[in-house]
Amino acid sequence: MEIQSIIDDDGNAEHTQQNFIIFDDSKGSLTEPGKLEVPPLSTAVKRLRGRDEDAMGVWMEGARAAECHLEWEAFKAAAGMVNFQLPVLITGTSINGIGFEAARVIAKYANLVIITGYSAERLKLSEETIKKEFPSANIRPLVLDLSSLAAVRRAAAEVNAYAEPIHILINNAAASGGPFELSVDGFELQMATDHIGPFLFTKLIAPKLLASATATFTPRVVFVASMTHAFGPGIDFSTVAHPDPAKYHPMGAYSQAKSANILMAIELSKRAHGKINAYSLHPGSIFTNITQKPGRRAALQEIGFLGADGQPNSEKTEWKTIPQGAATTVAAAFDTRIEDKSGAYLDDGTEANAKLAAHCADPENAEKLWTITEQIIGEPFTF
Repeated sequence: MEIQSIIDDDGNAEHTQQNFIIFDDSKGSLTEPGKLEVPPLSTAVKRLRGRDEDAMGVWMEGARAAECHLEWEAFKAAAGMVNFQLPVLITGTSINGIGFEAARVIAKYANLVIITGYSAERLKLSEETIKKEFPSANIRPLVLDLSSLAAVRRAAAEVNAYAEPIHILINNAAASGGPFELSVDGFELQMATDHIGPFLFTKLIAPKLLASATATFTPRVVFVASMTHAFGPGIDFSTVAHPDPAKYHPMGAYSQAKSANILMAIELSKRAHGKINAYSLHPGSIFTNITQKPGRRAALQEIGFLGADGQPNSEKTEWKTIPQGAATTVAAAFDTRIEDKSGAYLDDGTEANAKLAAHCADPENAEKLWTITEQIIGEPFTF
């Protein structure tokens, strides 16, 4: 089985978010709230559009397919895509993450890659590393702290002052797990960093995206999500604007944040009316920089995906390399074969809507989350 789980690229400091109740098949009952265990696959599948099939058959089928694609890395994915001579903005691009790998690959082809992160020093290191490999690459760093609405507005204003339009936005940044913590605006930090901040940022630079549209090109917005969206019961909408520490668990928070990414892609696609294509994706289980952050490492060890030494446990899940994980991001951004599949969820570079949990396949949930987030940021996101 694959699980990107708590292994996204970084986008902010060690942050996190909710009460996570899961089934334990060995006991045939619910575990106690807040107790973290590996969600049994048969539970995950029951959330897949109401299906009753054995989850092992569903999820392992995807894992076997992924195993057959272990050599399908980002550069190889890029080789099959159209001309990349387009300005691209990628959030969360620290070295040793899938955001950096995607930026590195795209920089070989794009005429401009805007890389973001909350640390100017780390951005400089990412830029220097890419340019060392590709001296002619046009890299532009942008400091972006997605956990702060004020910081998001400042960064968006900087983007909107650029001379160039933005053809593709890749919302890759994510916070790591850890103790319950609030953002400067009073939201749970993981939801703030993974969903609320990206929602506002996408909204504010939407004019830049729309300016790139032509008769033959539709701008794209990509959300790096995870199959762990299916490991929780869905989003507790009451806690998005009003977080409750009593309902918090790091992995439950992660599941909710990744669910929000998927729902946003679906609703953005619907509301854009063909003016912007949006996609979400699961890159796979990847051992990245964020995996070694204390809160995230502890959560992964608790469910057995990392051993006591902090290294990947291949007996528990299949693991991809960073280049393999970035391949689906590249495909979501550039593959013309999904042009007519806006709103789709991708896994291993292909549409995987059948793997969506029921709560992420429900258009009412997507609309509700959109409305709540508009209220949070204090302005509508319309086209």
